[in-house]
Amino acid sequence: MYAIIRTGGKQYSVNPNEILRVGKIDMKEGSSLEINEVLMIKNGDDITSGNPFVSGATVKAEILEQKKSKLITVFKKKRRHNYRRTRGHKQDETVIKVVDILLDKKSIASESTDTKKIKKKTDSKETKKSSKKAKDPSSSKEKSPSKPKKKVTKKE
Repeated sequence: MYAIIRTGGKQYSVNPNEILRVGKIDMKEGSSLEINEVLMIKNGDDITSGNPFVSGATVKAEILEQKKSKLITVFKKKRRHNYRRTRGHKQDETVIKVVDILLDKKSIASESTDTKKIKKKTDSKETKKSSKKAKDPSSSKEKSPSKPKKKVTKKE
């Protein structure tokens, strides 16, 4: 289960409890954030896409940190003119944690975890049945017949 959101002019695919670095958002650390620009939601086999946004869909997030990214080096050169300039800068970014994905004020994340638990229980029952069939002694000890070895004779 995931959603595709847009923030800061870029698109991100997000899952619940995921930590993400996005462009600068002017809010304090520890504050909660709701992103309304949800482009698509995939929940199991159900895909909901918007035109351009999904109506009633929001992504709740929490701001963990405001920081600067790694140094970006900008190198300019004009050949045959002895012109070389090296500059660099650090981009401002915000580290967020996706708390929940909501569709019409209902949490999709809790629904998907419940269905996963049910599927795991049914899968474990099926694997136990198949493992009992594999332990049948008559089928496991069958050997394929070996090929007879050819005798090598010398011709004179």
